[in-house]
Amino acid sequence: MTRQLLLSLLCGCAFALPSFSRAHADDLPLRKAGLWELKIAKSGSQLPDLTTQHCTDESTDRDMNNSVTPMAKQICSKQDVRKTATGYTVDAVCSVAGISMTSHSEITGDLNSAYTVTTSSHSEGGPTSLREVTTKIDAKWLGACKEGQKPGDIVMPGGFKINIKDAEKLKALLPKSNN
Repeated sequence: MTRQLLLSLLCGCAFALPSFSRAHADDLPLRKAGLWELKIAKSGSQLPDLTTQHCTDESTDRDMNNSVTPMAKQICSKQDVRKTATGYTVDAVCSVAGISMTSHSEITGDLNSAYTVTTSSHSEGGPTSLREVTTKIDAKWLGACKEGQKPGDIVMPGGFKINIKDAEKLKALLPKSNN
């Protein structure tokens, strides 16, 4: 798995959890504890579609919200979350590693059984093949986490597993800041 693919997956997971990290973490709904399957499809991108599994609990989702929020505050000049009749919308303008991205996400569904996140984004300053990308994440609750899994475990294609709470491993994957 390439570094770009892994970074894309981890960034996508920030929306998929659904952290809605651009709002106040205490005001956000949390997913039902257990094993979630996430099917991530991108159009307008060279990255392949992915299916991952996330083992979570209330504490893990809350921790993810709280850990992503400071990063979003640093890199995003706009972070608007609105409750809608069917879920939430998130509008953001963020900049990282010389790439500016404007995105609109719609989150619908039930965080006890299934939800969908559809994000349309436009980037400037990156590869031309990534200028307009639509990402759709279909998440479905599968039941209890599998034996040997702990909250925070994300199982990626090929069986590669990482625990989202393992901040040291994640730091090594992120682009270095020039600040």
